[in-house]
Amino acid sequence: MINYLLPDWLLKIFQKVDAVLLAALSLLAFAALVTLFSASDGNIDQVYRQGIHFLLGLALMLIFSQIQSKTLRQWSIWLYTGGLVLLVLVLMIGVEKKGATRWLNVGVHIQPAEIMKLAVPMMVAYYFSEKSLPPRFIDIVVALVLVFVPMLLIMKQPDLGTSILIATSGFFVIYLAGMSWWLIGGAVALVSIAAPLMYQFGMHDYQRKRVDVLLNPESDILGTGYHISQSKIAIGSGGVYGKGWLNGDQSHLDFLPEQHTDFIFAVFGEEFGLAGNVLLIALYVFIIWRGLYIATKGEDSFARLLAGSLSLTFFFYLFVNTGMVTGLLPVVGVPLPLFSYGGTSVVTLMTAFGIIMGMKRRKRIYQQEG
Repeated sequence: MINYLLPDWLLKIFQKVDAVLLAALSLLAFAALVTLFSASDGNIDQVYRQGIHFLLGLALMLIFSQIQSKTLRQWSIWLYTGGLVLLVLVLMIGVEKKGATRWLNVGVHIQPAEIMKLAVPMMVAYYFSEKSLPPRFIDIVVALVLVFVPMLLIMKQPDLGTSILIATSGFFVIYLAGMSWWLIGGAVALVSIAAPLMYQFGMHDYQRKRVDVLLNPESDILGTGYHISQSKIAIGSGGVYGKGWLNGDQSHLDFLPEQHTDFIFAVFGEEFGLAGNVLLIALYVFIIWRGLYIATKGEDSFARLLAGSLSLTFFFYLFVNTGMVTGLLPVVGVPLPLFSYGGTSVVTLMTAFGIIMGMKRRKRIYQQEG
């Protein structure tokens, strides 16, 4: 029936999209909008704006799903270099909001760090696609430089959460390229040794307080620890089946801060309980699995490394946000992917899934032509 409902040009676009992944993402978007309506106390305007963000993200996903691997490879250097230039400009002439300088005013405010969420894994995947795999030690060092330069620029803004996400996306490419377990173990040991120095000299005061609260939740329950305390109360009070949609006390009585953004998982947990949380996480796991499955169908090393790293980065979003909301990780301002309110994050992630979808399509064409 869909053949008669869509024009030929649009039908050709949808035929090149992974229908299974699109259906799962659509279900996640629906659940996100339903939860956002409750978290925003019935603010239909906010739900409408988020719906627009999803539609824009869908359009970009469809566009990027059509782009060939060789084109993405050609874009990698330019996108990465342009992103670095914009990050430097942010530090020089950026717009400050809430104590952080993360935006450029070009008629509208743009956040160059979001570009690097795609540019960094693309650039590292491009670099390894030109080398023999598994990579040599010197190749890994060069790749780490490509990752650390934008990471450090973003930490200067300061934006610890985004810098961690971008570094992780690059590390996943290095891991998938065939980094030896000896080097991984050495890196873990190095990070463990450097962690106390990072805590003492590399963090702002508010970031150190978040770590302190993680280690001792009762140390500042009305200050830095307030978010985590209220979040755990909300999730715990949901029980097995939850209090029901629109019936969450913590969110509707304004006990839960940032309830429509970073802590929306707590709203969902209170209203839909443990059963709802299990189903939501199962949906996320399915999306991640589907992305990794598509990555295995990539036509070349660039396609496989890029699709795999983007899928694993989506998992890292999920892991950090749920860990943060449940008090297992410090608060670092990472949204629940495609669930928290925010247009930039939604558009970036939907674009990433467009790139992932394109990997499977190109593999099939490659096989047929071969």
